Amino acid sequence: QLSIYLGKRDFVDHVESVESVDGVCLIDPEYLKDRKVYVTLTCAFRYGRDDLDVIGLTFRKDLYVLTTQIFPPVPDQTPKTLTPLQDKLLKKLGENAYPFTFEIATNLPCSVTLQPGPDDVGKACGVDFEVKGFCAENLEEKIHKRNSVRLIIRKIQFAPEKTGPGPKAETTRQFMMSDKPLHLEASLDKEIFYHGDPINVTVNINNTTNKIVKKIKISALSPTPSSETVAANSTFTKTYSVTPTLSANREKRGLALDGKLKHEDTNLASTTM
Repeated sequence: QLSIYLGKRDFVDHVESVESVDGVCLIDPEYLKDRKVYVTLTCAFRYGRDDLDVIGLTFRKDLYVLTTQIFPPVPDQTPKTLTPLQDKLLKKLGENAYPFTFEIATNLPCSVTLQPGPDDVGKACGVDFEVKGFCAENLEEKIHKRNSVRLIIRKIQFAPEKTGPGPKAETTRQFMMSDKPLHLEASLDKEIFYHGDPINVTVNINNTTNKIVKKIKISALSPTPSSETVAANSTFTKTYSVTPTLSANREKRGLALDGKLKHEDTNLASTTM
């Protein structure tokens, strides 16, 4: 009675622009009964669980909403040109199919999900994108689930092809009863890591104090302790390898993950630009 067709669920953010959301909505004129058909694109931030919603308040904020009326067609809201996908779908679905196109703003966040706890129920917190088609007499009318269809989509980014040098950070620490400092430097061997890549961290310590460094710890979600010590007035260099994975952190509530589609696994949230 009301169906939405999209060619894909992932739309790539190229920083300067985002891929258009193009699709087709198939309607049944007899089902409408003089009602109009609208399609909306919504980017929403959910910051609370469904079961915490009280007295009509929801822990959800719409960050971005676009609405278009596809039936009866409105000239100003009809796509000026059809994409190859829309052209093929319209030929296949017939005269009761209507195209729609949305442009996603470049300043919106990418899809992200906060990992729920073991006992949490309902939709997870995070940022999600949704395409919804519905029929109503006007936009102010309350939308019933039986009169609407929804598809979750994702806004994603890929790593840039050109990469820079590996990052480096350093710090100097003064201690009481020692007139000279301790200098610590940590560096990575490259700038970009993909999911599952080991991260090699090179640690350089110049300990000019009269104290002993008794413990070194490298942390990427889970701490990696080291048993090495650094004697007073000495230097130390070692490369450690850590591999953060989602499989090793399934129980961590609130961990940021890449946006998740239904029945699909995901990864730790990627860095975005």
